[in-house]
Amino acid sequence: MNVIFFALVAIAFATAAWHQLAWDGEGESPMTQLTGGVIDAAGGAVELAIALIGVMTLFLGLIKVAEAGGLLAILARLIRPLMVRLFPDVPPDHPAMGAMILNLSANMMGLGNAATPFGIRAMQALNQLNTRPGTATDSMVLFLAINTSSVTLLPTGVIALRAAAGSSDPAGILPTTLFATLCATVAGISAAFLFRRLAPLPPTPATPPPEPDDAPGSEEPLDAPTPADTDTTSLPDGMNRPYPGWVSALALLGFVALIPLSVLYGQAIAPWIIPSLVLGFLTFGMLRGVRIYEVFVEGAKEGFQVAVRIIPYLVAILVAVGMLRASGALGAFVALLGPVTGPLGLPPEALPMALLRPLSGSGAYGIMASIINDPAIGPDSYVGYLVTTLQGSTETTFYVLAVYFGAVGVRRLRHALPACLTADLVAVIAAVIAVGVVFGHAAM
Repeated sequence: MNVIFFALVAIAFATAAWHQLAWDGEGESPMTQLTGGVIDAAGGAVELAIALIGVMTLFLGLIKVAEAGGLLAILARLIRPLMVRLFPDVPPDHPAMGAMILNLSANMMGLGNAATPFGIRAMQALNQLNTRPGTATDSMVLFLAINTSSVTLLPTGVIALRAAAGSSDPAGILPTTLFATLCATVAGISAAFLFRRLAPLPPTPATPPPEPDDAPGSEEPLDAPTPADTDTTSLPDGMNRPYPGWVSALALLGFVALIPLSVLYGQAIAPWIIPSLVLGFLTFGMLRGVRIYEVFVEGAKEGFQVAVRIIPYLVAILVAVGMLRASGALGAFVALLGPVTGPLGLPPEALPMALLRPLSGSGAYGIMASIINDPAIGPDSYVGYLVTTLQGSTETTFYVLAVYFGAVGVRRLRHALPACLTADLVAVIAAVIAVGVVFGHAAM
């Protein structure tokens, strides 16, 4: 991440410096624009983190209620056959399993705000198993590769934006988005398993010898609680046993059945999702005998602390991206690649969206909104379908890496970035193919 961060800043500075030397003195100077980009990006990063505080406290409070009632472990038991194979280093009954499932489920329903707290809770739980502090484990990398390419059944925000732009079929991107994210998920998982061989884990740090009984500080009780001891996911006897195979198969069939339902009734279901999640979690906690108010407040406190902790990481990555845009480097790159990608089905109008999506969610969202609201293009054209499919099937990879790894203090990313970017690339290719099939051609 050190090299990537420096490269983004250096490229932006070099581009702005070149433009400054060639500046004719009219308008705002390139360096002044770069300075403004830095200040705006830094302020925007803090505003984004503050905006996250409310939703983080809400959903981490709900997660705490779910943990106390055993919901995460129940979900983990349902999906255990698949998760055990994908994450052999994570115990099947560990809280990380349930948190990862909730994160992926929220992503499937297009609930990015809900998915982030679930994902951070999963990273915290995975970090409990990390024997090399500060270094990403194979399970962390695989989880983020799946997270950034997670199958999306219902891209609610994109559907709403298409409807606001006057689309005659706002939910028309559901099949193209589903195809693109399925391809990206398979690619992300494959890349995570393949690239881990190129970035092996460092040796486990040597454990220091135990202190003598009379050493300072040895008066700490030997039975001091550990994170595992204090975890709220304690279950009655027998709850850690896996469900029979037919139960897991039935749950999988139910999940598959959501696909046509999301296509047919996506717009009607979308407004119910978040209120139903809140009521459902609290109802489950009540039925399981959880003191839901006290447990919710405890989890909400943790959400506030996490949201504040990630501010420096957000400032770093968003400032680098803001400099890249303000300097004109991103525009120059688009002008260079546009003639090449256009004949392949990715026209110059959509190329900035594809390039910016892994770097900045707000920037990509702004480009998408401007494209589909352009009367010359519109939401129901080839470019309109393509950019909205890209928005629904790709993720802000650098943001996800900065937030999730920043929340647990991981600085050595190993193969996380190439695995996630591979998923993003495949999502773009699959989106071009899917939209091209819908329109009967591969170019506008």
